[in-house]
Amino acid sequence: MSSGDTIVALSTPPGRGALALVRASGPLVPDLARQISGEALLPSRTACLRILHDADGRALDQGVLTFYPAPASATGEDVLEISCHGAPAVIEALLFRLRSLGARPAEPGEFSRRAFEAGKMDLAQAQAVADLIAATTGRAARCAARVLKGDISREISSILQEIVDIRVYIEGALDFPDEDVDWLAESDFGSRLSGLAGQVEELIRRARQGRTVGVGIRLALLGPPNVGKSSLLNHFTGADTAIVTAQPGTTRDVLTASFQIDGIPLILADTAGIRPAEAEAEVEGIRRSWRAAEEADLILQVFDAHAGWSEADEEIKNRLPECPVLVLANKCDLLTDGVLPSGPEDAIRLSAKLGHGVEALKERIIRLLELESALEESEFMAHQRQIDALLETGEALKRAAQAQGGELIAEELRLAQEALGALTGEFTADDLLGEIFGRFCIGK
Repeated sequence: MSSGDTIVALSTPPGRGALALVRASGPLVPDLARQISGEALLPSRTACLRILHDADGRALDQGVLTFYPAPASATGEDVLEISCHGAPAVIEALLFRLRSLGARPAEPGEFSRRAFEAGKMDLAQAQAVADLIAATTGRAARCAARVLKGDISREISSILQEIVDIRVYIEGALDFPDEDVDWLAESDFGSRLSGLAGQVEELIRRARQGRTVGVGIRLALLGPPNVGKSSLLNHFTGADTAIVTAQPGTTRDVLTASFQIDGIPLILADTAGIRPAEAEAEVEGIRRSWRAAEEADLILQVFDAHAGWSEADEEIKNRLPECPVLVLANKCDLLTDGVLPSGPEDAIRLSAKLGHGVEALKERIIRLLELESALEESEFMAHQRQIDALLETGEALKRAAQAQGGELIAEELRLAQEALGALTGEFTADDLLGEIFGRFCIGK
């Protein structure tokens, strides 16, 4: 990426639509605006309805042009936004015209990276742009918006400033060792550092909750054939997603579908029934069932309540990977007098056919995975890289609080500052920036 050239991209989804938005950023923007609109100078920050011209002066379309001069723009450079009709032919002709005038196609995330490099937003806010675009639920969108508007960055900056203040005091004292002052004993560094570590722990908790909201929870339905796994999948999704028949072994492959609980996306995998098999297709299906179980955040082991807990169910239980498990006693509508012949005492009774017990199951999932809505107003969208940086910061602060000697404290505080600064981009390598912004969509 180079900030010395001018970039252009379609910022709305490709394809046919009522309107499309084309953006350009860089030093050539005033000339692009003049060539496209036929006017020597567009007024600043004003939507102007103009005819858009090609190289021969012929009309391409009628659109709205808005010119944002540097530095008061999204990227800190001269920016031009063109709203035109969303016909693919019009969009392609307009992009071709702008490229012929010297602009080059923008790379993924290049507008956001230029905004970051110009100080218009920090790295946490820049990543929140992509998270907001990718949000699949309202709760996920709110988590990303909380970061985008700077709430989390202000919290981080406050902690960083406190770390810097303590570093300045300690390193200043280390520079004057002859002073007859027991500054380390007289100070409240221990409590201050412990307090900072507590603030970071709270950020980690909220970040993990926000990551759950963004990424979702993977659930796997596991059990022998014909215990009602596919019926459960259909009930959760509210559609005939999986084929349901009385014949055992109908499901031969892993079938996934998504639904929500409290605004958190869950990805539910319906798997092939596990039993001794010889047919190649069924053997492969069972192998994929176990792989889905290994990748799951929560396993729902289903057994037939009417038939009772079997040796096959016990064998499946003994082979389950280390992962939270909820045991589901399905087909409870077939029980006589509601008596379960056998099975774990904590099994959740339900009937996928009638929908009985499904709400109780959702409540158990919420409790088990700690998905309570109480955190919703404070949780924020986070990536694993950011959570790792917070963990590193917290550990460094804890070590600093327990360290003996100013040099050790100063070093741990330096590590804490660098780790926390990586969240906002204060300490970030260029190759990492390339990886982060390379995951953005083009035009953003």
